[in-house]
Amino acid sequence: MITIKDIAEMANVSRSTVSRVLNDSGYVSEEARKRVESVVKETGYAPSEYAKSLRTKKTKVIGVILPTIQTETPSRIVTGLGRELSKHGYQILLANTDHDKVKELEYLDLLKVRQVDGIVLIATNTDAKLMKKIKEINIPLVMIGQEAEDVMHVTYDDYRAVRELTRLFIQKGHEKIAFIGVDESDRAVGYYRKKGFLDEMAAQGLSVEQAWVQKAIFDIASGHEAMEKILKNTNKPTATIAVTDRLAIGAMSYLKEKGMKIPTDMAIAGIGASEMSQYMEPPLTTVDYQNEKAGEEGAKQILASIESRPLQEKIVMDYRLIIRESV
Repeated sequence: MITIKDIAEMANVSRSTVSRVLNDSGYVSEEARKRVESVVKETGYAPSEYAKSLRTKKTKVIGVILPTIQTETPSRIVTGLGRELSKHGYQILLANTDHDKVKELEYLDLLKVRQVDGIVLIATNTDAKLMKKIKEINIPLVMIGQEAEDVMHVTYDDYRAVRELTRLFIQKGHEKIAFIGVDESDRAVGYYRKKGFLDEMAAQGLSVEQAWVQKAIFDIASGHEAMEKILKNTNKPTATIAVTDRLAIGAMSYLKEKGMKIPTDMAIAGIGASEMSQYMEPPLTTVDYQNEKAGEEGAKQILASIESRPLQEKIVMDYRLIIRESV
């Protein structure tokens, strides 16, 4: 294997001169530079990433902690992250928590041990243990999806998006609207989306029966179960908002099993603009949060932090309603 020592001997220069040429740092005469570059080209020599990391104190690796690999939102965010980070020579190291808060804490410690240059956390909570751990590891970190004090974050306008979605149903003539949410420990998806729905209903002078609001988990089967519970009520709603497309799709499957027509018997909408949503029958109304762009913004912020450049501590992504035949 060719080493810097070999390059130096072949170019008749010192090892420090070879190092300066390879790192483009310090003065090297034009003649010596050309000799080194010629030998490097002839031998095909490439310095190892490990060796470079020892010199620069950087690994050029960003750790990415995500809650699941089974849904489109985190995979789109990772796509945006990877695209932007690769432009700057960084690689990503993925850690999937499977929605396990303990694993989330363990991965923060593990990534510190692996000496990553920064961490992007696609977050589902902001509990005290997580915030404490983030401060302890003392590594540049950007959170995507949740808002947290003293932590750089990229978030979505969950509250405003669901208020607008609720308003759409009301404008279509619906007054009895149900809601399928998730646990409120997830502040963005569980708390703010539910608050947006309830606030808009109240602002329009419309009441919401307790049985119309159901808590689910992040899968299709849970949406199916939630819709079953909603329709057990004698005072049945005419529309339903689900906080994710997967929950909405599960709800739609239950409606079809019962012979109900969408949107005639029940209008429905989700959030996430999943690829599957456009191929449902009927196509599902949803909200596009531009997840890939959020990933790109998160990458720009983590790089700015690593390089001690000015950065925004808070970025709120825009969204767009995609109105389809399910409403």
